[in-house]
Amino acid sequence: MLTRCGLPITPPRRRPHGLSVIELLVGMAVGLIVVGGAVGAFVGHLGGSRQLLNDTRLNQDLRNAVDLITRDLRRAGYWGHAIQGTIPVSATLSAAANPYRAATTPSSSEIAYDFSRDELAAGGVENDIADGSDRFGLRLYGGALQMQAGDGTWTALTDTKSVTITGFAITPTSTTLPLGDLCPRKCLPGTPNCPTVTVRKYAVLIQGQSVKDASLTRDLRTEVRVRNDRLEGACPA
Repeated sequence: MLTRCGLPITPPRRRPHGLSVIELLVGMAVGLIVVGGAVGAFVGHLGGSRQLLNDTRLNQDLRNAVDLITRDLRRAGYWGHAIQGTIPVSATLSAAANPYRAATTPSSSEIAYDFSRDELAAGGVENDIADGSDRFGLRLYGGALQMQAGDGTWTALTDTKSVTITGFAITPTSTTLPLGDLCPRKCLPGTPNCPTVTVRKYAVLIQGQSVKDASLTRDLRTEVRVRNDRLEGACPA
């Protein structure tokens, strides 16, 4: 202990000092940087989650539409008495023609087709007549895919509030194969009315865009083979 003239000397007390203005500003700047980084990361995460949700919704809607179109289009030409199309009426007349075989494409984005619903109706009896209840179709209308039911009404397959269908194309292809060699009495090539089978396929393209994020677009393609092949002609007597 220091003394002066035999008396102890007490060192002066230091007054406590707070943060200076510069230190306070530096601390606030560092805090803002940290908070800003955290907020930016959170906003980025929300944006990524929102985009993933919109992308998933777009894919799901398009795939659901493709599944419905595939299942319905495969039934084109179904006939409850299809066996009659393989049995000649007489030695000079061909087998009965399938009344539901018609399938037309009024435009590249629309198709109309028939298949029998008689066996599903009351009584369950095939009437061999393609009437209005057996008429179906698919089309692009007002940014939505639509399906025509047997009662003639069109029902939307996609929701225009979440997905805009920007393109819908159906390309038909058919392959006709001769069956004359399978007849008991062979039907030689070039003989009129030899039996044939026509295999029908449809290439389907659907293009969609998310309503909530125009940058999200998807193309889905599928090929549908009609299960009911078209039979024509008859074996020679």
